[in-house]
Amino acid sequence: MAGNVSGGSRKGELQFFPQSAQESSSAPPRPWLNPAAYWPSLSDATAGLPAPVAVLGMEALRFNAADLVRRADGVPLRIASKSLRVRGIIESLLRAPGFRGVFAYTLAEALWLAETCADVLVGYPSTDRASLSRLLGDDRLAARVTLMVDEESQLDLVDSLAPPGRRAPVRICLDVDASWQAPVLGFIGTRRSPLHRPDDAVGLGARIAARPGFQLVGLMMYEAQVAGVGDAVPGARAGNALMRRIQSRSMAELRARRGRIARELRNLADLEFVNGGGTGSVEATREDASVTEITAGSGLFAGHLFDTYRSFSPAPAAAFAFDVVRRPAPDTATILGGGWIGSGPPGASRVPQPVWPPGLSLLPREGAGEVQTPLRGGEARRLRPGDRVWFRHPKSGEPAEHVNEYHLVESGEVVGVLPTYRGEGKAFL
Repeated sequence: MAGNVSGGSRKGELQFFPQSAQESSSAPPRPWLNPAAYWPSLSDATAGLPAPVAVLGMEALRFNAADLVRRADGVPLRIASKSLRVRGIIESLLRAPGFRGVFAYTLAEALWLAETCADVLVGYPSTDRASLSRLLGDDRLAARVTLMVDEESQLDLVDSLAPPGRRAPVRICLDVDASWQAPVLGFIGTRRSPLHRPDDAVGLGARIAARPGFQLVGLMMYEAQVAGVGDAVPGARAGNALMRRIQSRSMAELRARRGRIARELRNLADLEFVNGGGTGSVEATREDASVTEITAGSGLFAGHLFDTYRSFSPAPAAAFAFDVVRRPAPDTATILGGGWIGSGPPGASRVPQPVWPPGLSLLPREGAGEVQTPLRGGEARRLRPGDRVWFRHPKSGEPAEHVNEYHLVESGEVVGVLPTYRGEGKAFL
């Protein structure tokens, strides 16, 4: 059975996630807890499909979705689309309890998703003039899409394309830096917004609120130093201890600063939301009383970077496989393809992780190659051309840029197929 999911309620559409708390209360099966059965079952289910093949284990995906909702403890979750890049999954999640709205990564993507989703926040400032012009010329899209800004010149660009009196008001979210300026270590976080001090953030907020043609509706502060950095990295005891201390102190500072900024902005405008966090910080972010929603996405498909957190253990929902095509040495088997490297600082953490058969590793001098990847280990001696090797990607959404579709596997069978953004002919970034 194959299918796609859209935002409306239609007869025969696929429902991947519970639509009520009662449905989600039953304990789902967890086949991934037995790797010796789980990974071979994926090989069996996809035996008739050519490699590379990408799958979503539906039991694992449902578990991850329910676990994120549990961790958020009543705070709505906004879906980070860049961590999925499968429209059918995004739209199905939006009908599930605990999820509300989408956090898009480009304006062009946001406009596409807004065809069926009524609440799309663009996570980064946009200078895409064609997409801005489309937004400004469509009242329906303008009511559904919120732009992100962190300096006034971004508003000037909007006005240069359509002055306030000739368009609907543009919804605006203010992006404020959530990094920690540590006393000794200095800058801890990611370099996003230039706004850090409350006075600077509120000052820009006041100018937005007073400016014709714009409506300040939200505040976003993303604590990447907590959400995107594991604190239980194997073999890094001292580093983990330091990271936990950094994250604890950072969150204490952020709660006070974000709370003040949110309060003062609410004196200027009717904020609809205060957005924060990510998959790795759900518990810490939900404790901030100023936050009304948490962004999450990576924890749904669960790239292997998210195996290094103390607070949660996601299931390996997304995986992909390549076939062995040659054996250059008795202890080495080579697959065709494999070089799907994750973004971020180059290093071992950004390469695909071979997970089945167990004990396989990349060759240090070759790594994961564009067209072939040799793998070494005891199990490699047993592999023959045509055998399948399963991998997990470090990031959650990036594999979708390499495949046209995900095969949905449940109870050891392919039960559906969903196109990725690429499969729908979309390449946003």
